[in-house]
Amino acid sequence: MIVILCANLASLGCEPSPREPRSSTAKVAHAPEVETTPSPRARLADELSRAYPSDAPEIASTREFDLRAAPTRVQQFDGQVLDVWAYNGTVPGPVLKVKLGEEVLVNFRNDLPQPTTIHWHGVRVPNAMDGVPGVTQDPIPPGGTFTYRFVPKDAGTFWFHPHVRGAEQVERGLYGVLVVEDTEAHPYHKEQVWVLDDWRLGADGQIDPRFVTRHDLAHDGRWGQRITVNGDAALELHARPGERIRLRLVNTSNGRVYRPDFGALKPRVIAIDGMYTARPLDLNGFELAPGNRVDLDLTIPTDMVEGGYPITDRFTRRTITLATIRVGGEVVKTPGFEPPSNPNVPRWIEAIEQPVDKEYRLNARRGGPHGIQWTINEKPWGEHDVAVFEGGQWVRVRFKNNSGRLHPMHLHGQFFKVIARDGKPVNEPNFRDTVLLHPRETIDIGMVPLDWGMWMMHCHILEHADSGMMTEIEVRAPEARGKEEEQ
Repeated sequence: MIVILCANLASLGCEPSPREPRSSTAKVAHAPEVETTPSPRARLADELSRAYPSDAPEIASTREFDLRAAPTRVQQFDGQVLDVWAYNGTVPGPVLKVKLGEEVLVNFRNDLPQPTTIHWHGVRVPNAMDGVPGVTQDPIPPGGTFTYRFVPKDAGTFWFHPHVRGAEQVERGLYGVLVVEDTEAHPYHKEQVWVLDDWRLGADGQIDPRFVTRHDLAHDGRWGQRITVNGDAALELHARPGERIRLRLVNTSNGRVYRPDFGALKPRVIAIDGMYTARPLDLNGFELAPGNRVDLDLTIPTDMVEGGYPITDRFTRRTITLATIRVGGEVVKTPGFEPPSNPNVPRWIEAIEQPVDKEYRLNARRGGPHGIQWTINEKPWGEHDVAVFEGGQWVRVRFKNNSGRLHPMHLHGQFFKVIARDGKPVNEPNFRDTVLLHPRETIDIGMVPLDWGMWMMHCHILEHADSGMMTEIEVRAPEARGKEEEQ
């Protein structure tokens, strides 16, 4: 049995004490009740308490999976054979599907020539299941095994990948998707997972074995010349007019950012980083950074002309076709349900008035084994002081990008909400676990840490992370805080 500990939000209040009567005939007088007004931060934390659960649901059943990481050969790019490292022999790896309330049990075996782990990106797992070597578990040696066991707290689109030499192991093909379905399904005609990745190939047509190069470190990580969706450079999705489709997009690239453009099709964003949005959002301009996920609600218009409709990436000046939706066939009736949403995403109007609790400055310096080190607060991984956050308490964190490069900052074990960009308040109607900072940009986030333990925070451009842009935060459980106060 797994015991999941988490912080509960404290309520504020006081109890009046009776006064002693002056005589046996006098009426008993009581002190007037004192109304305690919650502080702004207590109100902010209380808003979060209605947005998503602090505890995992009761276990209804256990879903068991076997997962093996090993070198293999796969066909990609119109049949081209690549030497890769893969989960269960495929790239992308398997899509693991569970329902909310099911326990996930993964029997993992490492048959790679290197140690590895699995990090469950975006999943609020018990700290010991987070897959970070030296922080939450020992690296799994070649030939070794490990059992990951947890109960997801949230329905949504998540993914998994190594947290050892990530710039190499993810680039070689080690990534898969975890879909946690709602207890009650929505009547879409189709549900599809699209895993976006790019590949840097050498002159021999194989994966370029030069990882974490000075060029990659001096730029926005490793960007490849071939882009695939589900391992296919020319993916087609066939759909009939009237069909309603849920698309789950996952960016597993080391460094590449995508800005998906569906052209004449107009999907609505219903979830970001696995968490439902407060309302359906326009996809136009959304930047899918490494680590990000976005769920789309797409209805094919009943009057759409038959043919192929390209889905393109417009993040760079060069327009790239990601996939094609091919429309044809008889018109079908579109189901008329309301898309899933989370109306309890907090607005946090008072958040911008609160002082910054912790600032993280992002930059680079010369040095280290690669010649360039990416730093947080002028220090690389291993030299930082651990920031301590109190479980259940609202905090404001600032990311200040002092560099000229991109940095998608990812926080393990917690969700957060962007509250300001370059000092200007914003009210994003959604949570995130990864936020993209552009050059010289400052972003403030608000969050209420609920899951105790030591958690990583790092740039999800994997070359930047591997060269030092990582640190830790500690979330303390209320029990630990109470014992310290007693002492």
